[in-house]
Amino acid sequence: MLSLSVASPSSSTISFLPKPLPFKSSFTGIQLRRTATCSVPLAKRAASVPVVMMTKRAEELKEIRQLSTEQINEEVIDLKGELVMLRLQKSARNEFKSSEFGRMRKRIARMLTVKREREIEEGIGKRLSRKLDKKWKKSIVVRPPPSLKKLREEEAAAEAAEAEKAA
Repeated sequence: MLSLSVASPSSSTISFLPKPLPFKSSFTGIQLRRTATCSVPLAKRAASVPVVMMTKRAEELKEIRQLSTEQINEEVIDLKGELVMLRLQKSARNEFKSSEFGRMRKRIARMLTVKREREIEEGIGKRLSRKLDKKWKKSIVVRPPPSLKKLREEEAAAEAAEAEKAA
């Protein structure tokens, strides 16, 4: 509660001072408690979704760590080719799963992280690592991604089936 007091007409001071409350309240607030209306037990609810996602990620990392560095390099090249194909599908307004962009980028990042971990274990510094990466990127031979190869094989099989029907 604020009070406005004017001292006198001759003084030009106006004070906005709170007056003390004449009574004390024992009100401390309201506590709301919600009852659980879910039929699934708490133990099953807590362990269902997050554990599955961590398990998938852990399995994927375990799978990546089992690959050799050369295999990781090949897989990175293939995934980057797949990303290019997805971008082409997006620009051509074909149907595609937009979640594939993030999934592929994350998989590439995981592979490069494992590759860098191995370099650190070997004692390769950051500067030398970048130099080796540049050399590796220049040595990459451009090739069609696996999805394009698969698509071409399917088209060739369909053409062969049509040729057999015509003959």
